[in-house]
Amino acid sequence: MSAPRRVEAGEVGGGEPELMTIGELASRTGLSRKLIREFEGRGLIYSAGRSEAGYRLFDQSALWCVTVIGNLRSLGLTLKEIQQLAAVYLEQPSEPLGPHLAALLDRAEQRIQSRLEELRTLQDRIAAFRAENAAVLAGADETRLLGEDPRRPPTRP
Repeated sequence: MSAPRRVEAGEVGGGEPELMTIGELASRTGLSRKLIREFEGRGLIYSAGRSEAGYRLFDQSALWCVTVIGNLRSLGLTLKEIQQLAAVYLEQPSEPLGPHLAALLDRAEQRIQSRLEELRTLQDRIAAFRAENAAVLAGADETRLLGEDPRRPPTRP
């Protein structure tokens, strides 16, 4: 990668790509500036240099990267997994990316399956609690549900 150069936002001409500030990139992608900086810090997007005022500038490749990251995140991949995939893409360009992505999708599916099992267990606990405490949930005898609250005077039947 070449050294960053000083350019002006929106500079076009001589085949130069149109550049945008981090604010413009945030506006165009719907991402926060903080998240864009995080993506840049993780090596997932690159700035095309800095403006005369010192602002980060991005080109069209940043838009492409943000789209790819969003698509991969929507499939359940973590940023760390996306970094791993990006490393293969950048460091081993002749390596097919598909098998690497397939392995990451398998891991994402395993995480999702595990989470679904946790949620089903929680749902079963809620159903059992409701069944065991139907009267209490209808408004009768809250002490059975919560126990005696030492901050409140005892209730008399």
